[in-house]
Amino acid sequence: MKLQMKKIIAKPKAKVLISALCLLAIAPLLLSWGVFGHERINHAAVLSLPAPMQSFFYNHIDYVTQESTVPDLRKYTLSDKVEYPRHYVDIENFGAIDSLPQTMEALKAKYDEKFLSDNGILPWYLKELMDKLTKSFKEKRKTEILFLAADMGHYIGDAHMPLHTSVNHDGQLTDQKGIHAFWEAHLPELFGKDYTYHPGEVKYIADVQKEIWSIIRSSHQLVDTLLLADKRLKETFPADRIYKTDSTGKVLKSKFKQDVHSDEYARQYHSLLKGMVERQMSGAIAATASFWYTAWVNAGKPDLNSLDTPQLTKRNAPLLHEEVKLWKSGKLIEIKSETEF
Repeated sequence: MKLQMKKIIAKPKAKVLISALCLLAIAPLLLSWGVFGHERINHAAVLSLPAPMQSFFYNHIDYVTQESTVPDLRKYTLSDKVEYPRHYVDIENFGAIDSLPQTMEALKAKYDEKFLSDNGILPWYLKELMDKLTKSFKEKRKTEILFLAADMGHYIGDAHMPLHTSVNHDGQLTDQKGIHAFWEAHLPELFGKDYTYHPGEVKYIADVQKEIWSIIRSSHQLVDTLLLADKRLKETFPADRIYKTDSTGKVLKSKFKQDVHSDEYARQYHSLLKGMVERQMSGAIAATASFWYTAWVNAGKPDLNSLDTPQLTKRNAPLLHEEVKLWKSGKLIEIKSETEF
């Protein structure tokens, strides 16, 4: 299979160095939120930032957008076993949230490596990332800031995907296998062009740990709703029209070997969710920008514009103005991601 670089369709602006990992971005793997979702979360988060940060991040918006999928590439393409548990937390297997350890060190002291590998460390890893990003801002390490910020956007996106918080992560316990990719990748691809990507004002997060767990709780509360909606729809929807089929009646498979739901089934399921997918994506955008902003404030609000040449910032200023204007209307420039379904 020939690998292709994802390309953002926009007016030319300063090029940034893209990690070699991004060359693997179209490899046949199952990406949480899909390439479509993760790229738009990070892209819109850049536009959500306040002026003291926005120009710097916009200078590197292509990098931050495209690097949003790298954590999944480490997981699937490079088979990095350390990476796997960073993307989820099977909260049912941990017990009461209020009694859980607050730090990664305390977590590893309470649970063995196998348990954490099986059940995930997402909320604790997010806190570690936040500490690292704050340090990078404080020390004005440009490459680290961009890399960690892009990574953080990915994991915040994962935290807003309800099935990333549940042991029934792919509906395998309720005879709904495949619903994970259907919800987080197929639905956004079909309907995301009509979503609003302006989530509101960025906020300073006074208690990062509390905010992370608030996100996890809120996402987890949606698990039963999205599973039940699929169950009930399948009970009434014509069985031979749930999935797309070829001329012989054989169910079509995605490049990830998933059964591909029909557009009509997807449309009705999306309607039953009453905006859930869009709200979770919007929440991820707002949270990503707010976590970046909080790390910058906690680092003492360093001057990020000094990390780029004045010429670069000046050259990108008109493009930034155009994109922000479009974003305020709820839309983004066209981001050309390869279709996954």
